[in-house]
Amino acid sequence: MVRILVPTDFSASAEQALNLARKMVPDARIKLVHVFDAGAAFTPYMDALSPAYVLQETQEHIKDAAMKRLRDVQYQGEEVLFVTGRPADEILKAAKDFVADYIFMGTHGRKGLNHFFSGSVAEAVVRSSPIPVMVVRDPH
Repeated sequence: MVRILVPTDFSASAEQALNLARKMVPDARIKLVHVFDAGAAFTPYMDALSPAYVLQETQEHIKDAAMKRLRDVQYQGEEVLFVTGRPADEILKAAKDFVADYIFMGTHGRKGLNHFFSGSVAEAVVRSSPIPVMVVRDPH
């Protein structure tokens, strides 16, 4: 059985990637993963502005919301995973742990300064992945 890992940030391009995986390989075993990059989200607040328990509480709320969204898009038989860390690293780790044959993922197609500052998770995954990666851009 073909195994496909589909990382999602709940964007239109991620939705397109998931739909494409389902359409191209209808009998595949699919695992949806959402990676929360706490370092990027909380860096401005890590000083003495917020106690650690507030950050932990916020992260738990984010996890709960993400798991609800994952379950909303999940089809019967598909697995879901929420992890915290650097997105590209966690996606590659999840693919290895799932023994994925393919990764289908969306990209935002950022250019210029926006790409320079935020980088591209899809680009980092493509560069480092030992398995094929299907990158899908939202047509809009």
